[in-house]
Amino acid sequence: MVQNELIARRDKIRWLMNQQNIDAALIACNINLLYTYGQIISGYLYLPLHAPARIFVKRPNNIKGEFVFNIRKPEQIIDIIQEQGLPLPQKLMLEADELSYTEYTRLAKMFPEAEIVNGTPIIRQARTIKTAMEIEMFRRSGIAHAKAYNNIPSVYRAGMTDREFSIEIERLMRLEGNLGVFRVFGQSMEIFMGSVLTGDNAAAPSPFDFALGGEGDPTLPVGLNGTPLKEGCSVMVDMGGNFNGYMGDMSRVFSIGKLTDEAYTAHQVCLDIQNELIGMVKPGTVCEDLYNKAIDMVTKAGFADRFMGIEQQARFIGHGIGLEINEMPVIAPRMKQELEVGMVFALEPKIVIPGVGPVGVENSWVVTADGVEKLTNCEESIIEL
Repeated sequence: MVQNELIARRDKIRWLMNQQNIDAALIACNINLLYTYGQIISGYLYLPLHAPARIFVKRPNNIKGEFVFNIRKPEQIIDIIQEQGLPLPQKLMLEADELSYTEYTRLAKMFPEAEIVNGTPIIRQARTIKTAMEIEMFRRSGIAHAKAYNNIPSVYRAGMTDREFSIEIERLMRLEGNLGVFRVFGQSMEIFMGSVLTGDNAAAPSPFDFALGGEGDPTLPVGLNGTPLKEGCSVMVDMGGNFNGYMGDMSRVFSIGKLTDEAYTAHQVCLDIQNELIGMVKPGTVCEDLYNKAIDMVTKAGFADRFMGIEQQARFIGHGIGLEINEMPVIAPRMKQELEVGMVFALEPKIVIPGVGPVGVENSWVVTADGVEKLTNCEESIIEL
């Protein structure tokens, strides 16, 4: 990755640090290292407010550079900082929302004179506004994502279960370069690549806060559960588009034969919600206003009780995406955050029809100076398999 890109990302974090009089950050978590260093290492990036970043590497041992230092344990960082002529920070931020308790306390003890603060919200805020390079990565990912989805009908075979169908779709995604890793912020959610939901499984509650759950398995309680793909049922494919580290998001609906008239009507309601909300998006649009408009539309259409689930309904219709699938902003009630140029988000109005399955759509978008740019472009109507 070009050095100017990394400097720009680090400077976004520094600008936010300066607002809170933070002297330095010690970054240790994979995704934040990827963001600030351009690759994942076993080690640390030390980010002073007014000096170049220092990289401390435990593994791999073949990384070299002017400000790169090989270490065996983090305690060596203190001596190197002082040898470099840098003052020890009076106020230091650590990734308190992401580090284990053991790692956090170990790193904090290295700076006994410093005030330690939580840097996770600052780094997540910096990552919310994407750089031009990051947006280009999303564009390329969206092209590969759509190419894989366009081939989905070719791998369907009568008599498949949702698991068998998912395996074939996963293969299509991998052949287009999908890395297979579905990265989620926090430790309370996980899934393998994404979900394939059919029939009433789409309404099954999950402990994970995804738009639609799915029963899954007790060891991975979300998504597919071995349901046969049956005549008259819909199938929603929602696979994470991680083709280059950036998590594009796209859902499309397929059918086994024809669906009920109600299902097609509900699907069109979701498309109408998407189009109406996207027409509202511009810099300064409040996230809550988008959510409220969606609820108003789906209520008038008569599907509010099946919107974003049935027994357990998701309380959002969109979310920021980036190196993780659940970044800021969130399009949800009481979310007063305003959209800004460079934010990238997924919008996913979905309805579950009992006895049929899920309908709706999900696409990824980037906020521009005068509206939005669509990043995931392929057919949005229900495709019969």
